[in-house]
Amino acid sequence: MERTGRYAFLVSTGILLTRLAGLVRQTIFLHFFGFNPEADAFLAAVKIPNFLQNILGEGALSASFIPVYARLLAEGDADEADRVAGAVGAILALTTSMLVLAGILATPWLIDAIAYGFHGAQRQLTIRLVRILFPGVGMLVPSAWCLGILNSHRKFFLSYTAPLAWNAAMIATLLIYGGRPLGQLAVILAWGSVVGSLLQFGVQVPPVLRLARRLRLSLDTHSAHVREVLRNFVPVFCSRGVVQISAYVDNLLATLLPAGAVTGLSTSQLLYTLPVSLFGMSVSAAELPAMSSALGDQSEIYARLRGRLNRGLRQIAFFVVPSAMGFLAMGGVIATALFQTGRVRHTDSDYVWGILAGSSVGLLASTLGRLYSSTYYALRDTRTPLRFAVIRIALTAGLGWVCALHVPHWIGIEAKWGVAGLTASAGVAGWVEFTLLRHTLNLRIGRTGLPFGFIARLWTAALLAAAAGWAVKLAIGPHFPKLSAIPILGVYGAVYFAVTYLLGVEESVATLQRFL
Repeated sequence: MERTGRYAFLVSTGILLTRLAGLVRQTIFLHFFGFNPEADAFLAAVKIPNFLQNILGEGALSASFIPVYARLLAEGDADEADRVAGAVGAILALTTSMLVLAGILATPWLIDAIAYGFHGAQRQLTIRLVRILFPGVGMLVPSAWCLGILNSHRKFFLSYTAPLAWNAAMIATLLIYGGRPLGQLAVILAWGSVVGSLLQFGVQVPPVLRLARRLRLSLDTHSAHVREVLRNFVPVFCSRGVVQISAYVDNLLATLLPAGAVTGLSTSQLLYTLPVSLFGMSVSAAELPAMSSALGDQSEIYARLRGRLNRGLRQIAFFVVPSAMGFLAMGGVIATALFQTGRVRHTDSDYVWGILAGSSVGLLASTLGRLYSSTYYALRDTRTPLRFAVIRIALTAGLGWVCALHVPHWIGIEAKWGVAGLTASAGVAGWVEFTLLRHTLNLRIGRTGLPFGFIARLWTAALLAAAAGWAVKLAIGPHFPKLSAIPILGVYGAVYFAVTYLLGVEESVATLQRFL
């Protein structure tokens, strides 16, 4: 059985570097923009063209292209693999170009559909920003095609550190032009995003050409393997589209709340997606090519899939459980340490904490669900995750409408706190989707999942760690809030590892051994 621990480490390291750069970028962004309408406009504008990247890019390609391409490489047919890659790349480039043009022309209608709560100057600024951002985001789609090729060749690090180029361009733009009026700065930053997108794609092209020496871009769809990719792509495209619709529903509802809601949601999502990407994506990305390359009869393949899936679930849960508890109990410490600067006040940090606490509800389900979806994709089943994603979006929309727009009024709190209800309701929908994914897969390949005793030990350790962190927080008091985050979070992490080690959690022992 192919060992993927090293690959998962490379993916997680690349993601960690990228996410840390993203946190630096967001901190600088908030320093200059604060929680003002211009910040809401820019962050809403970024989400609209990102729809292309998210549904045509990494997610859809990972599910449809990598299983076919990796299997051809495993069978030693490099020529056919490169022909498939060339055809997929050409089709993707043509499709993306048409969608970018359509997006630029349809921007006013997209704003009405996704940022309905924006009016006047804020709406006009958002339209201008979207039209600038669309071509740059279009370059991130072929960047994801490069990622698919690199991952299939087990070259994980570069593909997941390439976004550092985009973050660097954004950070440089903010530092150089940060003193400009906010509306003007938002426009300049949008152009900086376009430059960063070009850089992110450009750094991946040379290694792709070295690995795929026979690569030729062609719209040839006669190959059965190309047709298989296209057949798989359609349901995955729809599935990813449904997931993105869920995110846009959240954004739409946030635009109906007071100013700063979109910025608060985007800032908390940056933190919330860190463990999802760092642990869920790293394990899923490393396992998908290995799962797709599994050879043998059906019983052997199913046994290998169960082993890989269960091992990956344990690795993910070991790190995500303390992340969820950390967001719930230590979110204020984290938000203050990272973002409280410039125009950001203490009340803004508490606002982000509340949204993070809501996000913690579904963090574990969302992260584990990624690996279950990857298992379906390795089995060439892209339709089952689509059905469950539709259920998730329906629940997210219904629960989100109630929790964001009505619950704050019912319980007598400020309307802006509806964003926290929005993230919590999305977490409930995530648990429903995860349960359906696990149940259906278990009926197909046999029993999978995490033992109750294992999960109980993780949550026990996280609770004790949170208590220790709060003890340190109370002992330090309100002094030096940024510096105090180091001992508070340090104690939290140390106690979690110590308790899991004493409780005999294998992942804790293995992590400590690798560290030593």
